[in-house]
Formats: sequence, C-alpha cells, structure tokens
Amino acid sequence: MPSTSTTDAVRSAVLYCNLGTPDEPTPGAVRRYLAEFLADPRVVEIPRALWLPLLYGVILPLRASKSAAKYRSIWLPEGSPLQVWTQRQALRLQGWLGEKGHRVKVVHAMRYGKPSIASQLDALMASGVTRIVVLTAYPQYSATTVASVIDAVSDWTARQRKLPELRFVNSYHDDPGYIEALQRRIERHWRENGRAEHLVMSFHGIPERCVNHGDPYLDECKRTAQKLAMRLNLDDAAWSMTFQSRFGKAKWLEPYTEPTVQQLARRGVKRLDIVCPGFPADCLETLEEIAMEVRDAFIAAGGKDFRYIPCLNDDAAWIAALGGIAAGALPRGA
Repeated sequence: MPSTSTTDAVRSAVLYCNLGTPDEPTPGAVRRYLAEFLADPRVVEIPRALWLPLLYGVILPLRASKSAAKYRSIWLPEGSPLQVWTQRQALRLQGWLGEKGHRVKVVHAMRYGKPSIASQLDALMASGVTRIVVLTAYPQYSATTVASVIDAVSDWTARQRKLPELRFVNSYHDDPGYIEALQRRIERHWRENGRAEHLVMSFHGIPERCVNHGDPYLDECKRTAQKLAMRLNLDDAAWSMTFQSRFGKAKWLEPYTEPTVQQLARRGVKRLDIVCPGFPADCLETLEEIAMEVRDAFIAAGGKDFRYIPCLNDDAAWIAALGGIAAGALPRGA
C-alpha cells in the first residue's frame, strides 16, 4: 500500500459494520450485549412501555446464562468468532483496496458492543478522514439491521459540528462477486467432502409483520438464493430456502430451518448440506444454532450425514467481492 504522512493523509475511509458480540462468554457480558441489542426499537418493534419491563425483568435474567453457555461452545482463543472474522475481513479489505490503488482506511465496528460505531467514527475524524463509506456485513437489506446501523451513524452525526461526507451501501444481495464467492465456497466444500442429496440455504429470520410493512428483506433473500441455485445448476427439488433464529411468539418468515431439515430427514434424505448465505462471517447463529442444534435435530429425525458449509469469512473471493462493492461506493480518486 502507498505510505502516508501527516502532509499526505488518507482522506477516505470504509467503516465496515457487523451486528455485534459479547466481550466474553460470561452471563454478565452476554446480558450487557443482549440488553443493548434487544432494546433497539428497530429490532423489537413493540411499544417501549410494554417491552422494556419484559426485557429487563424476564428475558435477560433467563437468557443470559443460557446464551453464555452457547457462546462458550464456539469461543475461539482469539475471542468471539464474529469479532475475529469481522476484524480479519476489514484488514484484508484494506489490503485489497490498497493493491488496487485506493488510498483508503478501513476499520470495523459493531452495531452492538465494541468497537462501537460512534467510537470508530470519532477515531476516523481524528485521523483527518473527511469521506466515509458505511458498508455493512448484511448483504440483504432489512430495517432491523441496515437501517439500525444508519440510525447509529445518524445519532453520532447529531452530536457533531463538523461532519464528513457519508455514503451508505444498503444492499448487495445480487452482487455478482458476492454470488460467485458463495458459489465457489460451496463447490469447494463439495470437492473436499462430496455432495449431499439436498442443499438448504438458511437465512436469518425476521418477523413476518416487518415484510408486511414494506421491508424488502424477503424478496432480497429469495433473489440471492435463486441466483446462487442457478450458478450451482441446482434443480428446484435439490435445494430449499429457510429462515432461522426465531425469537418470541410472533410469526416469523417461513419455512423455519429446523422443522424443514426434520421433514427432509423423515422424507428419506440421509445426507444434507446447509449453508447460510446471509452471514458473511461465522458466529453463534451458524456455529452453534446450525452446526450443532439443527444438526442434532436432523440426526434425531433419521438423517445420517449433516454437513455445515462455513461462511465466507476471509475467503479470497469474498474479499475481492467486498472490495469491488466498497470501491464502487468510494469517491473518484480515493
């Protein structure tokens, strides 16, 4: 990468944002994280007067210890997998953009937890950056995710006198590089492990009412899945699209992942592959929920061979795709 100095400072930056994670796999840390996450009105659209007493009085006391145990089951020596992979993606994105001649600083931030969006924006401004591209690790747009990141950036701008030029990448669900990176990841898995009878593409769920109120998330998930199935030359009967991580009693997007794999097993499917295209980085929802809980459900229902295909993480094809997306949003000459 080109060197910089105080007289030749980098003026453009990419703020790469992911959801967030506890600082450590303990009940106290998980409680703090969940309190911030579940108190976001973009995430839970229930009147605050009804929701917050329930959250602090019932849900957090019950969930903190259980969730901490789940985090311990997937924790890496370096820390939370989501934090580790997101940081690596940002570092590799910095390198890719530099190799392509872009003079840009890349930092990562978490919507909930550390490093916060506000703290990273403060640091970028202190370094002399004047133009910032906000790029999220959410390929499919939802108000529960992307809009919440924009809210956090807006909260920060409301407290500033001097503002940078800001650009937002809201969605890249059908970006050719992203789809190709997914295709390559799955095909490499098949070359190394063999190909199962059926492929499940599991996306994070959201309440159905969000879509009824205009959220484009479902359509964008369908578009991603259809494009990926076409690139893999899959017949309609050879794959399914499902939704995971349901929370609460409201109706969420269907079909749900766990009941679907159980039904596949009962129909006689013995070998199943599952991939999570909406998660660019492995995390609790992929490593514990899918690779452990959903696997156990499939085996208990009569399945024999369950293979979880890891997320894109810091795969070279994914970094190149992410670089192309970021470069397209950077101002000319950056």
